Amino acid sequence: MLSTRWEPWTELNRLSREMDRLFGRSGESSAMGSGTFPALNVWEDDDSLFVEAELPGFNASDLEIYVTGNQLTIKGVRQAPEREGGTWHRQERGYGSFHRMIELPVRVDGDKVSAESEQGVLRVTLPKSEAVKPRRIEVQTH
Repeated sequence: MLSTRWEPWTELNRLSREMDRLFGRSGESSAMGSGTFPALNVWEDDDSLFVEAELPGFNASDLEIYVTGNQLTIKGVRQAPEREGGTWHRQERGYGSFHRMIELPVRVDGDKVSAESEQGVLRVTLPKSEAVKPRRIEVQTH
């Protein structure tokens, strides 16, 4: 009798790949390369959340940034360079469109969100909603 050993990690990896395929989330190389593009750094201080993304080669007009509730969406398109003649030997920089949506850890004031780009780094500042900021409570004495 032939027996087969059950490998749970193999099954979970297969299931994950199948779910990615089903929902159109490819972990393989895409127009922007492998992995999730752009990689994001998110941190906070008492007053704001901050998001940074490295986006070399993008113009401000190539980017769209939206805040809806506690979600941040960054969309963009990197145009492929036009090359006349010649032959590509290597093309590792991705071109095309991307779409990143992340859930923010706290509610932000969407009317006060700002974004700037400097030397290929996008920085988004998201002021926290007054309702989630720490408030000092004065103790009353009688």
